[in-house]
Amino acid sequence: MFSHLSPAAWRVVRVAEQESRNHNDYFIGAEHLLIALLEERDAAVVAALLAEGIDLHALHAEVRRCLGAGGERLWEGILLTPRVRKIVTLAEERAGGREVTPLDLYEALCVEGASSAAQLLRRSASRAAE
Repeated sequence: MFSHLSPAAWRVVRVAEQESRNHNDYFIGAEHLLIALLEERDAAVVAALLAEGIDLHALHAEVRRCLGAGGERLWEGILLTPRVRKIVTLAEERAGGREVTPLDLYEALCVEGASSAAQLLRRSASRAAE
């Protein structure tokens, strides 16, 4: 699944994994992925967010609130949620044979649309449009 990730996209996944651990979660969810995209500040992702009129700092704070404090971890493993698996698959399809970039992950997150992270992105963009 991750064999087609660019080094930058791989860093995003690693940051998402660390975010998961920091919140005592045993899974990488779409919200962890969005936080990682925001923290890695890939130029193409930042440009896409700014083009939507999204306030990066406000979105970052909102995603952090959504993640909460996390729960008690009973084991050390980290799983990918089915939704994140779908996002990565969509990103691979968007990449079409080239390496998956952070922008592909961001666009796949938006296209998937059902996650809390995608809903936060939509809300942030609609607030910016007002």
